[in-house]
Amino acid sequence: MKTEEQILEELERGSAGLSFMSESDYPFEVVRWDSVNEITRPYLRGLTGESADAPVEVESLEVFFGPAVAEADWKGAAELETAKRYQALMRLLKDNLEDVKVYKVGSINIPVYIIGRSLAGSWLGLSTRVVET
Repeated sequence: MKTEEQILEELERGSAGLSFMSESDYPFEVVRWDSVNEITRPYLRGLTGESADAPVEVESLEVFFGPAVAEADWKGAAELETAKRYQALMRLLKDNLEDVKVYKVGSINIPVYIIGRSLAGSWLGLSTRVVET
């Protein structure tokens, strides 16, 4: 069993240099929440400074990363290499964390948390932003 520190290091390495593409590209940051029992909408809104009625969407890894992991015919060598890196990042999340979900908080310039629970009980994962207008 990997330690939380090992998982965080692997997430850091696996996401290094990747930017999530939306209407703007943002890098990933490693996230660790130790004292959180359950991820709730109020917790996420408070974390991001969003209003109490801000939307919170929950998606699966497959939906969120779908376009990034696709090996479409139109993709060139560089895009296919990036798709393989995203596939490896998804495997890393699934193999090391329980109940991984993607949380999008707010609208337009949206904080995104890709979080799952470690066997030791902390919430670990990645954060980024997407722009959706």
